Amino acid sequence: MNTKKKDNKGRNLRQGERQREDGRYEFRYKDVKGETRSIYSWKLVETDSLPAGKRCEKSLREMEKAVLRDVDDDINRYAAYRTTLNSFFDSYIQSKYEIKHSTRANYKYMYKKYVHDELGQMNIGSIRYSHVKNFYIHLINDVGFKPNSMEIIHTILHPIFNVAVRDGLIRLNPTDGVMNEIKRSHDWEKPKRHALTEAQQEAFVSYVAGHKTYQHWLPLFTVLLGTGCRVGEVIGLRWEDCDFKDEIISINHNLIYRQGEDGGDCRFRITTPKTKAGVRIVPMLSEVKQALLEARLSQMRHGFNQSVVDGYSGFIFQNRFGDCISPHCINRAIERISRDYNAAESACAEEEHREPVLLPHFTVHNLRHTFCTRFCENETNLKVIQEIMGHADISTTMNVYSEATKEKKKESIFNLEGKIKIS
Repeated sequence: MNTKKKDNKGRNLRQGERQREDGRYEFRYKDVKGETRSIYSWKLVETDSLPAGKRCEKSLREMEKAVLRDVDDDINRYAAYRTTLNSFFDSYIQSKYEIKHSTRANYKYMYKKYVHDELGQMNIGSIRYSHVKNFYIHLINDVGFKPNSMEIIHTILHPIFNVAVRDGLIRLNPTDGVMNEIKRSHDWEKPKRHALTEAQQEAFVSYVAGHKTYQHWLPLFTVLLGTGCRVGEVIGLRWEDCDFKDEIISINHNLIYRQGEDGGDCRFRITTPKTKAGVRIVPMLSEVKQALLEARLSQMRHGFNQSVVDGYSGFIFQNRFGDCISPHCINRAIERISRDYNAAESACAEEEHREPVLLPHFTVHNLRHTFCTRFCENETNLKVIQEIMGHADISTTMNVYSEATKEKKKESIFNLEGKIKIS
């Protein structure tokens, strides 16, 4: 006697399958945790016609195959389709105790602003490669994302999905390979940060030194151009970090200005250097020493920086209100200085019938790159350069060194002209 269940078309149903009274098919199975689950479809097989007014993406047998494969591979499909990316991100970011406070705050800000209301609403299990790719393209085309911002978003999302893979929620990471395809299709490379040329650097420093409105910025720019320190390391410098007797500067913390993890107003915060290599000693050039001593004499007359940030005080550099200086404030000053210098230089060059030496658009970060370039032009020991700059990866130093010494190499080769027989 045949005891197999059949559907209303007389077809044999497999174990776990049944057809409900309303005509919909159901398959019951046990998930990876042993819980009984069900999936449903209006079609048993792909070729079945769909009842009028009903919607169905896949047949029961197609869904069944995927479910059983997930069970065999210990993939918790049920949890994956009931866990949004947003909720998974919340638990993920809380577990990342090893990342710095500033990095965590930046990740949370970027996620909330750009991911939360779009891709973040989807369930982990339903997000595919194409969803991620289309989301990235949307950020580029519609939001106007540049490479650096795009890298931040990818740096946030990729490890989240990696954890979902390791936790057995999904089989593959849907962000794998997306950035490579985006870069190829957009012919997209991160813009290189360029150093000021020697002529531009000299023009910038001379203009600041001789300008009544801008000359109070000279000590700060001298330290930036004479140490190669990151802007957060310089604005966070304290008098106790400077050993004038041994002529060394101790770099052991950063001063940053941004929102906290939970939003709110921006404020100054102390954080550890970018990497372990960031904790270092930087020798004090004589001009740097002189600039710092002049700043100290000025503050002895007009008052010292009274700011206290996370227990740190005695900061060297200050704004006109006696508070710490933010990177944004420095960049605004550079913009004004460059604007006024270029206008004056253009007029002067026209009168003297010569080509003007104009300043390009640049930010305070370019001053660090400028120091590194000058250093590379005059020092051949890459390890020394790496340690002074605080580069964690020697390849960063080598990239700057290669670019900085290109012209020097040309000069050396051209000096051989006519001195050796080669033809």
